[in-house]
Amino acid sequence: MNEILRALRTGDWLTAARIKSYSVMLLGFTMVAVVGWIALSDHLVDRNGKPIGTDFSNVYAAGILTLQGKAADAYDPPLQHAAEKAVFDGRDVPFFGWHYPPFFFAIAAVTALLPYAGGLALWVFASLALYLAVMRAILPRPETLLVAAAFPATFVNIGHGQNAFFTAALLGGAMLTLERRPWLAGVLIGLLAYKPQFGVLIPLALVAGSRWSTIAAAAATVAALVTISYLALGREVWHAFFQSMNFTQTVVLEQGGTGWEKIQSAFSAARHWGADIHTAYVVQTTLALLLAAGVAWLWHSDAAFELKASALATASLLATPYVLDYDLVVLAVAIVFFVRHGLAHGFRDYEISLLACAWIVPLLSRSVAGLTTVPLGLIVMLMLFALTLRRASLDRASEIGVPAHIAQA
Repeated sequence: MNEILRALRTGDWLTAARIKSYSVMLLGFTMVAVVGWIALSDHLVDRNGKPIGTDFSNVYAAGILTLQGKAADAYDPPLQHAAEKAVFDGRDVPFFGWHYPPFFFAIAAVTALLPYAGGLALWVFASLALYLAVMRAILPRPETLLVAAAFPATFVNIGHGQNAFFTAALLGGAMLTLERRPWLAGVLIGLLAYKPQFGVLIPLALVAGSRWSTIAAAAATVAALVTISYLALGREVWHAFFQSMNFTQTVVLEQGGTGWEKIQSAFSAARHWGADIHTAYVVQTTLALLLAAGVAWLWHSDAAFELKASALATASLLATPYVLDYDLVVLAVAIVFFVRHGLAHGFRDYEISLLACAWIVPLLSRSVAGLTTVPLGLIVMLMLFALTLRRASLDRASEIGVPAHIAQA
């Protein structure tokens, strides 16, 4: 037992050979599963009656409606569901709602210019390539692409045909360019407005760090997106979007239409354990305020930028009540920046083991929550955020000569 605890503390168990072998095994499993999933489908509908790419069907259907000049219909559940069924020749596929701001119709329309299979391939491979390119740019090492590609959240995201690769690429790219090209970072942050729930703490971090040019660029980007979509699609689309937010909040989030085990937030955990909606919001709000305090302190401090970027990525996932297991691709941003700092300055106790837990948890979070109601993803993210703040505090204490045992007290 002592030997196991020592290995967990030091991280010696995670050798380079094991990193490679674990990544190869998981990547191989992913590829076999995807090929089998497609091969066993019937005209792109799987054995469970769901479209290949599941959630992508709402993107493709919304794109079709946009090309037909009926973008606002995507926010009407019966009309959107009818459009999704039409994609599959009227087959009774499940409904996947369209909840994105109107400027995201542009990408949906591009995918709809191709047949469904082609649009899905473009959607997945283009966003995957962006995600991998950003990860490799953050940590330019030979093993980065393999580990990033094998990250279990990538498999979950591909299975859902979701957009977490875009989210991770935009946030990771913004953090990567923030120091040298603050305006470009602002543009990337502005583009993240397509998933507004993940932007709650980003403005706070930028203000705390006095990143004024980035804030200006982000605001200008959002304003441009809103203006262009308003001119291109009309006022009624924005009206339909705001009207649809009540359905998204009540049915998808508060009533657990998506499934409590899939949502990796404090709100979902509280609801899964039987809390009422008010109590769940209190829990989520309390957590968000604590996260805000930690992010503000860290970004206002002189801590290493890698730790600031890592903490913000993790906190962005934790602060929202609506974060799905496929969204945990964004954890790759937190992991890769922390690893970059650790490789440059050394790792402290338990850091390697916890980073490994954060890497594997997307593979387990849904099934563990479904079987036990234990929100494993939430727990690991909380631990990673706390560890990042702890590392920043210990690093600062080391620089000013405070003994380690006092700094950790």
